Amino acid sequence: MGGRGAGKTRTGAEWVRATALGEWQPVFLKAQRIAIVAPTYSEARLVMLEGKSGLLSIDQGDDRPAYEPSKRKLTWPNGSVAHVFSAEEPDGLRGPQFDAAWCDELAKWKYASEVWNMLQLALRLGDNPRAIITTTPRPIPILKRLLAESGTVVSRSTTFDNRKNLAKPFLDEVLKRYGGTRLGRQELNGELIEDDPDALFHRDIIENLRVASAPELRRVVVAVDPPAGFGARSNACGIVCAGLGVDGRCYVLDDYSVHGLRPAQWAKEIMGLYHARKADRVVAEINQGGAMVEQVLREVDPELSFRAVHATRGKQARAEPVAALYEQGRVPHVGAFAELEDEMCSAIGEGKKSPDRLDALVWAVSDLMLRRRAEPRVRVLQQAAPEPGNGSV
Repeated sequence: MGGRGAGKTRTGAEWVRATALGEWQPVFLKAQRIAIVAPTYSEARLVMLEGKSGLLSIDQGDDRPAYEPSKRKLTWPNGSVAHVFSAEEPDGLRGPQFDAAWCDELAKWKYASEVWNMLQLALRLGDNPRAIITTTPRPIPILKRLLAESGTVVSRSTTFDNRKNLAKPFLDEVLKRYGGTRLGRQELNGELIEDDPDALFHRDIIENLRVASAPELRRVVVAVDPPAGFGARSNACGIVCAGLGVDGRCYVLDDYSVHGLRPAQWAKEIMGLYHARKADRVVAEINQGGAMVEQVLREVDPELSFRAVHATRGKQARAEPVAALYEQGRVPHVGAFAELEDEMCSAIGEGKKSPDRLDALVWAVSDLMLRRRAEPRVRVLQQAAPEPGNGSV
């Protein structure tokens, strides 16, 4: 477990290389078949394989493996092979078998428990099947379970342990911005931070409600919490998509929140999601941007269905009814949304980072589950009782 830039990728790549080449014999025999599991296929290629610390970069000599992108396969000169898998597809590990595995950023995996369980069924070759996990920790159930098991060996590193390989302006900025904070302890020091006791939302509830897919949806909305400005120091533009299922529950489908973009840029992101999900409406808070929010969206799509919302209560008060819906089991997440869930499970208040993703989530769930729908009005006219025998009805 380590912080950002602590050297986790290099550690995993060196471990795989030594395992494939049998450099630890007789303590560990050479691994003939290795699984490489990443949050996504693109992250596997960009980080674990072709990145500066990846498998294809750390060895440029005769022992460098050959890479076949179309097969997602690495082959070393001695015959050892590694296959790449995505944590977005648990069933991809159904069938193959291995004697070693490298799992990167397990805390980011969309279906962490399911993928890990499938991997355990595949680690069945050799005398001592084993896996290395390199991750910045988050308090997800599978990670806490692994830390408690007797067969797990834990090493830790911080961002600052690897300072000689990191840019000084980066270190100065993250220390100034996040030093001493809960996020800094997790993302820089690599500490496993449990839920904030003052938070409205709780990870165990979110985890228990998590599903792999949503049922048929009656309505879909994209909710937006726009930033007041743009650039590195601005807040994020919160963009969350949710749908109301035929079972009456609200399913969180996407977190497309972006940071540092100009209005025209985040408008394109919003409208891309709106059309991809065939959403019924965009719901946007207009406290910050007023009519500008609707204007920039309509410049992308004039036919947009748009509803403006105005925050008249504080963030905590707005989030409380939505937190109650989670406690009632009525808001499942389709997959995992690490940054959104981190905001949800942190306290809201003065001096805290603006919870832009959470704000967008609150607007989406509120629109689907809490907003009073306009009902046809029925007026009952009370008339005097007709006199007997006049035939009035």
